[in-house]
Amino acid sequence: MEKSPVEISVLSKLKVYLRTYPSQFWLLFWGMLVSTTGMSMIWPFLVVYIGEELTLPLTTITSLISINAVMSLCSSLIAGSITDKIGRKWAMVISLAVNGVTFLLMIPANTYGQYAVLMALRGTFQPLYRVGADAMIADLVPAGQRADAYALTRLSKNVGIAMGPALGGVIATTSYGITFSIASGATIFFSILIALFAIETLPDATRKVQERFVENLKGYENIFKDRIFTSFIAGFTLRQISGSILWVLLGAYAKTNYGLAENLYGLIPTANALMVVFLQLFVTRKTSRYSPLKIMSLGTLLYGIGVGSIAFGTGFWGFLVSMVIVTVGELMVIPTASTYTANRAPENMRGRYMSLLALTWGAGSLVGPLMGGFLNDNISPASIWYGGGAAGIMGSIIFLVLVIKTGGDKPAVNKPD
Repeated sequence: MEKSPVEISVLSKLKVYLRTYPSQFWLLFWGMLVSTTGMSMIWPFLVVYIGEELTLPLTTITSLISINAVMSLCSSLIAGSITDKIGRKWAMVISLAVNGVTFLLMIPANTYGQYAVLMALRGTFQPLYRVGADAMIADLVPAGQRADAYALTRLSKNVGIAMGPALGGVIATTSYGITFSIASGATIFFSILIALFAIETLPDATRKVQERFVENLKGYENIFKDRIFTSFIAGFTLRQISGSILWVLLGAYAKTNYGLAENLYGLIPTANALMVVFLQLFVTRKTSRYSPLKIMSLGTLLYGIGVGSIAFGTGFWGFLVSMVIVTVGELMVIPTASTYTANRAPENMRGRYMSLLALTWGAGSLVGPLMGGFLNDNISPASIWYGGGAAGIMGSIIFLVLVIKTGGDKPAVNKPD
């Protein structure tokens, strides 16, 4: 039976990608798929689960997310120095292993203090994987191919997210313990894969600079002198605040106010993931032709509008439409941010530049859920989304100012110091 033109086209593109990127890149690609599938079975329902377990106000429950975020924020400040000093590989292995163990320990946890300790541990070690993986990809892949490389890893992650919440929603209605066990196993499995098969990619230029750890940390001073990049980080942090409000609180908001069960809600993040799987490479190819800052401004604006529109939804279909709007913005923003940062960083400071990008996740996760919980408890549930939408729109304005200030030109790739 002859293959159709579409099948031939897909196969030929797959062969090109397999030849383009090194085998270690594909190790990260497939390992991320496995671990993300497990982890995404939990995170859309974490606030719901802990809330039901502890029966405490939403502000108190979201403070656990903020504990995670505070530790992530502090850890992000040194994660880049660690990965630039000891290397990418073992930072990633330790991060994944510790996170897998914390998922397992959440099964018997039944007090606020126990959850606080576990969330603090997760926050401390999470950035090491994110910074290490982003830096390793930048080490492995030439600048001209990085946009597609980050888009491919995001695609892998979202294949996992497409499956995880739907599976997690079904299993969670029966047993959260099974869900946590699967997430733990998948994360630890990925850490073992990296430990056994990954090769350290720390560049020679970085190995030759024998800095003491304190001197390594002082390298951040040079980054903070880069006013364009620090403004970029500020804008991206506002987008992260908007995003953390969406992903942490939408599940609880939908169930508490509209009776949306976990198995039905799980289809909403799954829709987001499927859009990424089928559209990310196409969107990245189109947007990479334009100034990254222009794309960041437009994508963040769509993100803010999508989050704000949740206030007008009254059920599954309304929330789904909002998620579609958010996802269009997300397709434009996420790979662009990683590529922009990788290309702007000098070779011997990639880990530290990436750590500031990772810091935005911690900052967003710290401020967003607390802000959303406060708005919910003191004003109204719908005000959560007005606040989240405003944060996204403010981030878009910062990117627009940078476009005007820089003339919208693509940044040059920095040379090693």
